[in-house]
Amino acid sequence: MNIILILVCLIAALLILIPLLEKYQGKLGLDKAQKYSKYILPLAMIGIVVKLIHSMVQG
Repeated sequence: MNIILILVCLIAALLILIPLLEKYQGKLGLDKAQKYSKYILPLAMIGIVVKLIHSMVQG
């Protein structure tokens, strides 16, 4: 039950924060961060693969 509550809170926060960040990204200086955002997903995927390989090797 706690997992469902946490997921609902996270989804609600995303639904509120994403439009606000898109609206105010120029004022906050987030447009510069967009050039780095294309690297985040591949690095996260590499990290997950490395963690999976590490856990498989350890048993």
